[in-house]
Amino acid sequence: MQREDYLISGTPMKALLAFSLPMFIGNLCQQFYTMADSIIVGRFIGENALASVGASYALTAVFIAVAIGGGAGASVVTSRAFGAASYRTMKESISTSLISFLILSLLLTMAGYIFSPEILNLLNTPEAVIEEAVIYLRIYFLGLPFLFMYNILSSIFNALGKSRIPLFLLIFSSILNIVLDIAAVAALGMGVAGAAWATLISQAVSAIFSFLILLRIIRAMGIGNTGLFSPALFRKMSGIALPSILQQSTISIGMMLVQGVVNGFGPEILAGYSASIRVDNIATAAISAIGNAMSPYTAQNIGAGKAWRINAGLRASFIMVFASCAFTCLILELYSKEITGLFLGDEGSMAAYATGESYLSFLGWFYWILGLAMATGGALRGSGGMKYFTIASIANLSFRVIASIILAPEYGVDVVWHAVPAGWTIYFAICFITYRLRIKHSCKTEQSIEKST
Repeated sequence: MQREDYLISGTPMKALLAFSLPMFIGNLCQQFYTMADSIIVGRFIGENALASVGASYALTAVFIAVAIGGGAGASVVTSRAFGAASYRTMKESISTSLISFLILSLLLTMAGYIFSPEILNLLNTPEAVIEEAVIYLRIYFLGLPFLFMYNILSSIFNALGKSRIPLFLLIFSSILNIVLDIAAVAALGMGVAGAAWATLISQAVSAIFSFLILLRIIRAMGIGNTGLFSPALFRKMSGIALPSILQQSTISIGMMLVQGVVNGFGPEILAGYSASIRVDNIATAAISAIGNAMSPYTAQNIGAGKAWRINAGLRASFIMVFASCAFTCLILELYSKEITGLFLGDEGSMAAYATGESYLSFLGWFYWILGLAMATGGALRGSGGMKYFTIASIANLSFRVIASIILAPEYGVDVVWHAVPAGWTIYFAICFITYRLRIKHSCKTEQSIEKST
């Protein structure tokens, strides 16, 4: 196990780089193939097809958020058990999380498939794109169990310090998705349904391979038989997962409300916004990986009784954030028009181009605020401070949603992204203040234990 404990023994900067780099590449691959979906749809079918896929994007993000939030609960409990060398508890927490979220994903699949048209109508989806949006969304819902399974397993691999495994699977899945996209959309002419089926199949293959690899790892550890489901671990996991799901879902629901505002400006604006959102996800892949790395880094060090290492880790993560965001800002300022053109092509409308360029060139200057918030929020999650993390996220989204709903109809769609940096600042301030108080308390507790022994 000596090679697997670098998060609690290695230099903080090197440990976080080693852990976050595979996640960053994985995030990049994941976002790249969703971007490839949009590029292929936009170029081979047209601007309205791109708008129809984009119309359901915020809604699909809600379910991705639930999967990620569930993974956070599984990751923290598994990380602490792993850091404390309690391997039977670790194994039981893994099986408990997989069973719990399989049941949840099946329930969400049924509800989502049935109510897709009603949901899209509530989101003010333009009439010109709603039929194709329903088709895309219903196929997406059929793949929810695989989406949940893959995200939970990825979080478990990360908790065990094996972040390279999800990376390799994601690279394979990304390549497979792009190949299937080209075959279904460009070659077979299946339209947006082809893009949806390509995503479902690639996610299913990746999820199944992930499960088989995890089984092999568990067997190699020689842990022995444990229970499949532990009510005690489920309660502990839920105590972390439910606030995380609430936080992640609140963000996505807030973005869904913002999406409803954008939808009201028509298909051309929606197409440009859809393109920029895809790029936005790639632009934040690095800082998202840094934030996610801080969570198991913090959890493992607390489990190992080394809370004093967490401040050094957070300082290292801030340096990584500033370096990443400086590069991202430069690229977006120089090439926002060309990047938007990847999705829209020569036939894209002026309104769609203007929307995409405005979004990217403005937000590029402010990603560093989000990066600091993500890093601090990751440390807060790892320390178990989910309540305050949730409050910070709700405050962030509440500001952005209220500003968009009230001001955008009068002052234009640009208000939607002009309100974003202020929301990020609120998010960071709450996370940072709470984090400082929690980690200070953890360090004092460790010092008291050392003195007593």
